[in-house]
Amino acid sequence: MSDHERDDLHRLCREECGVFGIYGPGEDVARITFFGLYALQHRGQESAGIVTADGERLTAHTRMGLVAQVFTEEDLLGLRGHIAIGHTRYSTTGASKIYNAQPIVVRSPSCEVAVAHNGNLVNAETLREELIEQGVQFRTATDTEVIARLFCEGPGHDVLDRIRRAMPRLQGAYSLAVATPDQLFAVRDPLGVRPLCLGRLNAAWIVASESCALATVGAQYIREIEPGEIVQIDEHGVESIQAVVSPQRAMCLFEYVYFARPDSVINNRLVYLARQEMGRELAREHPADADIVIGVPDSATPGAIGYAEEAGLPYREALVKNRYIGRTFIQPDQRIREIGIQLKLNPLPEVLAGKRVVVVDDSIVRGNTTRPIVRLLRDAGAAEVHVRILAPPIAHPCYLGVDMARRAELIAARMTVPEICAHIGADSLGYLSLEGLIRAVRVSGAGLCQGCFTGQYPVPVQLDLDKFAFERSRNEDRSAAGRTARAGA
Repeated sequence: MSDHERDDLHRLCREECGVFGIYGPGEDVARITFFGLYALQHRGQESAGIVTADGERLTAHTRMGLVAQVFTEEDLLGLRGHIAIGHTRYSTTGASKIYNAQPIVVRSPSCEVAVAHNGNLVNAETLREELIEQGVQFRTATDTEVIARLFCEGPGHDVLDRIRRAMPRLQGAYSLAVATPDQLFAVRDPLGVRPLCLGRLNAAWIVASESCALATVGAQYIREIEPGEIVQIDEHGVESIQAVVSPQRAMCLFEYVYFARPDSVINNRLVYLARQEMGRELAREHPADADIVIGVPDSATPGAIGYAEEAGLPYREALVKNRYIGRTFIQPDQRIREIGIQLKLNPLPEVLAGKRVVVVDDSIVRGNTTRPIVRLLRDAGAAEVHVRILAPPIAHPCYLGVDMARRAELIAARMTVPEICAHIGADSLGYLSLEGLIRAVRVSGAGLCQGCFTGQYPVPVQLDLDKFAFERSRNEDRSAAGRTARAGA
């Protein structure tokens, strides 16, 4: 099974990234960060890393794989200090290679900075070319290194000053945990596209992509980092700097639908309750003459419960998820390859036999997962399968931190709803309207990024944006360096 096929089984697109940071003298900051990353594993499964600071230097450990695969007890013991930042990655700029794993550490004669980044810059190429013209050499193919270089080598008399000066130049989405040898910074873009929050653990301060990571390590949720805000944490305490003020907000609407864990709080709204309300809205917009309601685990479960409650139908668990299926380097044989979706989901025929079923899912991206699920339910004895989706049709890519798909790969970009219904083999198909989704999350539509649904983005984007552009540039630079070395020899 290829990585592409495995990602289709993993559902939806291919998540994004999670960041975590702690300033905690007297705490085992590496261990706390490890468990914080564990809670954020759903946001990225390609690579993980932790950087610690002891007041004098930064120490880094990054590797490809899941958090549990990347760190050993010995690794954590070697990460000493009172500051740590960590990262779980799914690539949105640059290939899934070890040299792109985060946090990214950059050094200059007068500066040492580590950056963990969730988001995507739409002007990274321009900034990178400017830095190269100034003599800066890049070792990765990520927009995160562009940010780190500006924070370390850009104009300004210290790191805070350089961050403040850089932020107006960074276009797109960025929620950052930044470490120097003696400081921790949390930075959020002026649009607030990706989540970032602040917590307290005894005397320690913590920043994280989602509040679920705070709960995992026993920390108290304090508040969200505001759009355009820098939070500086050091021996003098916590200072908030509103570095950039934007009249516009553009929180990613899809965080509520899929990305965030249901036990996280975003914009003071528990994600679980928002998804439940999506299901109620969906039942009002697209009722079905059915016997039971089921959800595709796990992200659609709250929505399925809400749909069932509003429709007055019994909710049943009829798809069992194998929670231990993850990435593996072992290739399946042909028999397992043909089983496909059953690697992840197994139906309960005794629950489904003869039933008219409403199956609630969070989204349809390519259609490569929904179609096998419908077939699975029919093979298990369902008399009818009515598919209900907790989001509007996804007809446009994301350019602000999610490697969703190219537009040509999005089924809603090339098919009508009736055509999609026929393609997936369902008896009926209903999508939640954009208006219904916005009502469910209880945030003004003007404060939400709706780009993947409408094609209207909060910042100008390059519609043919190439996530591997820096990769090719990096390889060309290395090839040129190799040719020069051989010529010199």
